[in-house]
Parts: sequence; structure tokens; C-alpha cells
Amino acid sequence: MEILLTVVDIFLHVDRYLDLIIKMFGIWSYVILFIIVFCETGLVITPFLPGDSLLFAAGALAAIGSFDVTILLPLFSSAAIIGDNVNYWIGHFVGPKIFHKENVRFLNKKHLDRTHEFYEKHGGKTVILARFIPIIRTFMPFVAGLGRMNYPRFLAYDILGGILWPTLFVLSGYYFGNLPIVKKYFSLVVIVIILISVTPILYHVIRMKLNKE
Repeated sequence: MEILLTVVDIFLHVDRYLDLIIKMFGIWSYVILFIIVFCETGLVITPFLPGDSLLFAAGALAAIGSFDVTILLPLFSSAAIIGDNVNYWIGHFVGPKIFHKENVRFLNKKHLDRTHEFYEKHGGKTVILARFIPIIRTFMPFVAGLGRMNYPRFLAYDILGGILWPTLFVLSGYYFGNLPIVKKYFSLVVIVIILISVTPILYHVIRMKLNKE
């Protein structure tokens, strides 16, 4: 039982165990990272997996030679984009059957409702904006599929967001992740990066809303 709990803890907090994973799996660590990001974005039942912190930590390890940053960037982008598209089509075909149910096993209905409200307010921009917001990031493509968002439009926004997200976090970790103060306040730094990354988009959304009024 203790071994099982340890495995679960590593899976849920893979960002904290990257050093160990690299030592144990070597080149296969890239596959593990791909699977984690794919699941976090592609499976609506796994919003609890690390996303931003994982990218940042991987970038920091790339700076000391544990990973190759030129592999990480396309790896994370492809995992995010593929995951989102899987999630979109799950929402498209399965979403209507479960959205109105009050109790759905393995699915947090409150998170789904919150994301749906967010999507209704901001439309297509949600695909990019939600990429930088934990939990909403996981439910966004599902809700887009559920809402029958035009697929080519969704794909265009999603590719842009899927490139911007890992680029920001991986390169932030690459250039700043090994600074002593960053290591000490790792979680706080990740939160600050998230806030900074969404500020321009929030400004644009608020400005459009004010102009309408």
C-alpha cells in the first residue's frame, strides 16, 4: 500500500519529482512529460495534474542540461494541442449527455459550470485565455465541443494558445528557474507568471466590454 501511495504522489506531483524521474527513466522521461500534459489538457477528469509548474520545472532542469529545451517546447505544444482536440471531440459527442446531470462520477460539475459560464462570456478568446488558468484549462476544450464552437476557429485559437503556453513557462523556467530566490518561492513565482501572462488578454476583454457599454 505504501508503494502505491508513493506512485500516486509522484504522478500527482511529477513537477517535484522530475530529478528522480530522469534518473529512473532517462530518455523516456520525455514520454512521461508528454502523457502528463496530454492528460491534464485532454481528459476532463484529470484537472488536478500539474501543468504550469511542470513546464516551469522542466525548463529549469533544461537549463542545467537534464532536458533539451528544443525538444521540450514542441513536445509540450503537441501534447497540449492534441489533448485539447481530443477533449473537444469528447465534449462534442459526450458532453450533451452529461452536462445537465447533477452527479457525474469522476467529474466536478461545479468546475464544468464555471468554465461554461466563462466560455459564454468571452467566446473564442476563452481558448487562449483559459490555457493559462489551471482547472479551467482542462474543461475549456470540453465546453467548446459541448457548445459546438466552429472547429476550424477552435483549432486556430488552440494552436496559438498551445504554442504560447509552453513557450512562456518553459523559457521562464529555463532562464530564471535556477535562481536561489525562485527556488525558495517556487509556487509564488508560478502564480505571478500566470497573472502576468493573462493580464494583456484580460485587458483586451475588459476594454471590449467597456466599449460595448
